[in-house]
Amino acid sequence: MKQRQPLYVVLMGAVLAAALALRIFDPAPVARMRLAVFDSMLTASPRAPDETFPVRVLDIDEAALAEFGQWPWPRTRLAEIIDRLREAGARTITVDLILAEPDRWNAANIAKELSTVPGLEPLGQKAANLPSNDTVLATAVAKVPVVMGLSADRAITRQLPDARAPFATAGDDPKLFVPSFEGGVGPLPALAEAATGLGAVNWLPETDQVIRRVPLLISAGGKLYPSLSLETIRIAQGATTTILVRSSGASGILSFGEQTGIDSIRVGEALLPTDAQGELWLKFSPYDPRRTLSARDLLAGKIDKSEIESRFIFIGASATGLMDLRTTPLAAAVPGVEVHAQALEQMLSGDHLVRPAWATGAELFFLLVAGLLSAALISQSQTVARYIATSGAVAAAILTLVAITAVVALSWLAYRNGLLIDPVYPALALIAVYLVGSLTSYVRSEADRARIRSAFGYYVSPAVVEELAQEPGRLKLGGETRDVTLLFADVRGFSRLSEGMDAEHLVRFVNTLFTPLADEILAHRGTIDKFMGDAVMAFWNAPLSDADHARQACRTALAMQRSIVARNGARAETAEPVRLGIGLNTGACVVGNVGSPQRFDYSVLGDVVNTASRLEEMTKIYGVPIIIGEQTAASASGFALIEIGTAAIRGKDRSEKLFALIGDETLAADSRWSNLQTHLSAYAKAMAAGDTLAAHRHIIAAQSLNVPAAAALLETTGDRLPL
Repeated sequence: MKQRQPLYVVLMGAVLAAALALRIFDPAPVARMRLAVFDSMLTASPRAPDETFPVRVLDIDEAALAEFGQWPWPRTRLAEIIDRLREAGARTITVDLILAEPDRWNAANIAKELSTVPGLEPLGQKAANLPSNDTVLATAVAKVPVVMGLSADRAITRQLPDARAPFATAGDDPKLFVPSFEGGVGPLPALAEAATGLGAVNWLPETDQVIRRVPLLISAGGKLYPSLSLETIRIAQGATTTILVRSSGASGILSFGEQTGIDSIRVGEALLPTDAQGELWLKFSPYDPRRTLSARDLLAGKIDKSEIESRFIFIGASATGLMDLRTTPLAAAVPGVEVHAQALEQMLSGDHLVRPAWATGAELFFLLVAGLLSAALISQSQTVARYIATSGAVAAAILTLVAITAVVALSWLAYRNGLLIDPVYPALALIAVYLVGSLTSYVRSEADRARIRSAFGYYVSPAVVEELAQEPGRLKLGGETRDVTLLFADVRGFSRLSEGMDAEHLVRFVNTLFTPLADEILAHRGTIDKFMGDAVMAFWNAPLSDADHARQACRTALAMQRSIVARNGARAETAEPVRLGIGLNTGACVVGNVGSPQRFDYSVLGDVVNTASRLEEMTKIYGVPIIIGEQTAASASGFALIEIGTAAIRGKDRSEKLFALIGDETLAADSRWSNLQTHLSAYAKAMAAGDTLAAHRHIIAAQSLNVPAAAALLETTGDRLPL
């Protein structure tokens, strides 16, 4: 089993390495899974809107277009809107429109058209003297804090007007990290000059075109620009307010010498956490119609001043034909201006989401540690199973499920505290580790079970084979020292019994003789070591531990003798009786695979084996069917045992007490047995005193108790008495 462990380690290492590499390279499918989970969290717990709605959207909606005509409207109408908002006390006005071209409704354009119509030349001359609509709008813009929109573009090299926002940086240059563009499209110079601030309307949707983040800063033509919402909150705190950008290398930011990106942006009192590219993760609140005011109602004078006073007003369009609808995690289509408005609401509330720079590293570290732990636990699942009282596969599944539950719970807790930590990829990677590990472990276990069944199917009982197959960890094939009980059984007078048999009859005789004997060994959880002609060797307490191994061996020896007696009774008229001598001995042996790599057997080695063989030989001398050694006798208390003497065992330095195994606990509890022991004890004392007559009387008395199992022993003992 151990030689296959390196393959498991290599395979699980490859799975973990692949999972880590996949997360590091972060292909689109992996990123989409992560974003989908973040969307689910946002859906489950969106940002609660401020009931006072400090940010309002003035919407150029379908109703406004129906009232005032198709877009674009004359800039004078936009000027009227800004004037109405100023008069109502708007704190700031942010125009989410790119007014890059002169108004087609300018008086100069109309004068040019009228001059070509006969009879209308005087009207054209009067129109030519009127101020342009763009000038009218610029005049209105200059009277109130207004942020005009601009759009950066990688395909446009036109230079944008300079940003109005002053920047201060701490650490690396933020232009290294923010989205970069060649140029873009900005408002007309007159409008840009009149505006208090300029902000980029750009956002960078994910590959699925869902808006989840907005860049708070962009670089266009080598210059920094704030986003529309960032410029709005700056203007609200004073036109001279500085935007402070903290990047890697700044004091208090751990970057280990690497250019890891932007950490945060501060504007006055507002501290905005960002990702490395300076993007703000949006924690959307559900759409609420109270946030939106219709441009038609404003121009019709239907909006109360209190709805506008001291509020941040964004001017934008929701009309379908104006193509400014976006998808967010909470809605399939919302006006683009609402995204900017919600970004500003989030800045004002301070309820942010951030994907910290260390998040990916933490996820990779968790994946690595949990994956290694899961792989190790799967490898040791049988050991784990014993502690939690279930199967190995279930144990590994529970442990993997606990790890996945932990990462999901921690991710949700992190979200509730404003941090975006991905639970999906680590969870899926752990599932992959579990599935591959479990499959590998299953295949390995099945191979081990098949090998165990093949190796032990002929030596131990099917029940023991299944125990080994179910728990291969209990088997130590490499060799170990443990206490075992050895059994040697030999057929008496085998040469005489087999005389005259041809090869076929001899094999049939041996097989029919040893089949019931082997069945008794296996039935009592013994292991058959080998058959040696007319003898069999077996042992207990290996390969599975058995604390009762000595008693099991004794029961087996008695059962084998009963089997021989039954056989002799069935064949009494057709064959000579078979007699069996059995020796049992208990002690420490080396147990394991013995042989060569090409051919080996699971066997035992040690002096205990030799002693058991000698005890079996002594059954011929003492005339008893079963002799057991001292340690076996000590471990088999309660059996019917008779000490028959002390003998020097060949190959051993000291003499050993010998015991005849007469019967099991039932016989030992019989009153005749206690009387038998009394007479045998008296017999021994009489022999020691030289009183052979008294010894003879005690043997006769013992024989009269009619204990069949002791008959052979008593007969042999009586035959030794001098006449």
